[in-house]
Amino acid sequence: MTRKIALVTGAGSGIGRAVAVGLAKAGYAVVLAGRRLAPLEETASLGGGESLAVVADVADEASVAALFARVAEKHGRLDVLFNNAGMSAPATPLEDLSLAKWRQLVDVNLTGAFLCTQAAFRMMKSQTPRGGRIINNGSIAATAPRPRMIAYTATKHAVTGLTKSTSLEGRQYDIACGQIDIGNVHTAIAMPMVQGTLQADFSIKPEPTFEVEHVADAVLYMAGLPLTANVLFMTVMATNMPFVGRG
Repeated sequence: MTRKIALVTGAGSGIGRAVAVGLAKAGYAVVLAGRRLAPLEETASLGGGESLAVVADVADEASVAALFARVAEKHGRLDVLFNNAGMSAPATPLEDLSLAKWRQLVDVNLTGAFLCTQAAFRMMKSQTPRGGRIINNGSIAATAPRPRMIAYTATKHAVTGLTKSTSLEGRQYDIACGQIDIGNVHTAIAMPMVQGTLQADFSIKPEPTFEVEHVADAVLYMAGLPLTANVLFMTVMATNMPFVGRG
């Protein structure tokens, strides 16, 4: 076996695209998953190498099963899963957040990560050579919340629990699991931060961002470690953003 196989969810834009392109350029065969085919194909064209675009909804159990069946059919194994697919919601006072929006974020950010982790775990446990690596995209919100982001914050705290539990149960099967917590990366989602975003004291202030390529570099480092070593948690953030001491 000379080429490792990686699966990136939410690979059609932002962090997922940057990581997928980085993996492809580093020599991985990359499976790109997302809800729309056209952005996935664009990602594939940027990375070159061997890429497979698969339309999938991580919040749907049958869709996730079909995704991993495609991985098994195409490559016969999986070495790296980057659980990146996720969503946020407009800042909303907790008393005004609808149950429908709460459930939507839980379904995508938490249940989606769980379903993909479960499917990857089964494959990595049974394949030969055994083992693999699962990397979860957390958030600095998993440590320090922003105001009026209760659903997003709660799901990212839960992803930390998912990471720890997966790391624990993966030990006996050579499955490593880690998490990258990102703060203010310069993507379309973070663009409003440059103009001004809600602070812990409820004032509005602009915040610095950093380039998404640095996230890709960090994930590549985590992915490239031997299975005898693991980065359990890594924080990559804009140096001058208000995070340490927030609130």
